[in-house]
Amino acid sequence: MDVDVVLRFLGLVVVISPAVLLGALGLPMLAGVKLSERLQAQLTKASVLIGLFASIPILALMLAYGSRHVPIEMGNWVSIEQEHFHFHLKFVFDRLSVPFVILTYVLCGTVGAFAAVYLHREPGYRRFFLLYALFLLGMVVSSLAGTIETLFFGWELVGLSSALLVAYFHERPGPVRNGHRVWTTYRIADAAFLVAALTMHHLTGAGDFDVLMGSGAWPDGQAVIGQWQALAVGSLLLLAAAGKSGMVPFSGWLPRAMEGPTPSSAVFYGALSVHLGVFLLLRVSSLLAVSLPLRVAVIVLGLVSAVFGTLASRVQSDVKNALAFASLTQVGIITVEIGLGLHYIPLIHMIGHACLRTLQLLRAPSVLRDQQMLENAVGQHLSGDEVNPPRAASKFELRMYRFALERGYLDSLLNDWIVRPFMAIFRLFDSFERRWTNLLSGESSRESDRVSPYSDSLEDVA
Repeated sequence: MDVDVVLRFLGLVVVISPAVLLGALGLPMLAGVKLSERLQAQLTKASVLIGLFASIPILALMLAYGSRHVPIEMGNWVSIEQEHFHFHLKFVFDRLSVPFVILTYVLCGTVGAFAAVYLHREPGYRRFFLLYALFLLGMVVSSLAGTIETLFFGWELVGLSSALLVAYFHERPGPVRNGHRVWTTYRIADAAFLVAALTMHHLTGAGDFDVLMGSGAWPDGQAVIGQWQALAVGSLLLLAAAGKSGMVPFSGWLPRAMEGPTPSSAVFYGALSVHLGVFLLLRVSSLLAVSLPLRVAVIVLGLVSAVFGTLASRVQSDVKNALAFASLTQVGIITVEIGLGLHYIPLIHMIGHACLRTLQLLRAPSVLRDQQMLENAVGQHLSGDEVNPPRAASKFELRMYRFALERGYLDSLLNDWIVRPFMAIFRLFDSFERRWTNLLSGESSRESDRVSPYSDSLEDVA
């Protein structure tokens, strides 16, 4: 049997498996049929194992036969000839996508098995696994995307499931506000991603990564656009990557994202979602090779994010926040490695860090419980002062401590420069729409329509 035929068949299984899981969990919910917790866990386990057992042979066959680039074409789904734009669905199995999709299945399977027990008898159990399936589909599509529009489709699925799981405990206002904050910040990054996609179509005539990189599979491809064109497209993609991975200046939403359940925090902001931005930079690393200013920008952003993550993680009083900022530190270092022109080292670093951080976040609740049991056994609070006695701090240390404790004031900056303008603009449009519809219907304007769209309180966006 032809090896390429086997690879394409296994590739379709890898892509379709999470989509089938999403349908198996979503369609009964739409029909009002309530699946048992055990059945949902078994469906999730089966889907992950099928996808994993299909992706591992792909890696083995590619190594055995020397295949470095196996595309799966699924045609144009949208085509606008006048604007020279088309939505081309294409998946690529290469040295970057195959390890990352295997990592996705391994960590999602681990978190799914943990969540099946951790969320037992939780009222939102079905909703969690539905969003989990949506996230898995988004990660698989993003990992294997062969065109920038396919990557954007998976990127949006990951962002939507992420924001909804941050607001998982929707009976409390705090998680809902924080989920809204995450979603609002993602809009800025996603807008930059969309503009970059349109720019690529304008420059190369397609959004295909193969066209962008010219000849050669990853990481040997060479960009076919000029230095300043690469700087323009790369800067937009760097902004998108910074927003998705929580790098500076978008780091303010990281602690808010910890409002979600521990399993979703582990798979999102410890393992996979937080690495999706640097994965994008690896995918378009050929752009960095032709633009020195872009490489400098990537290195600077990575250094600033790594230093900020180190400072913030050392003063957090909550274990999930501390681990989230520690993840930011490693993401910053990976970004620096990419900016230096490395390929396999940041990929290995990404895989190792994702596995370690997932283990730490899943172990965090039981670690806190173990510490409480130990303190009860010894009869005193274990603060660590016995090992590191407190000492007088200098003014510089106090300022740095305050800066780190306030998380670089990035949250308030996001509130003033992104969230408030975002809310004000959409409230303005809502006011115009209400007045227009009331005018056409002949109804008098209600009191709520006369409220200024800019009169939002701090509680609405805090």
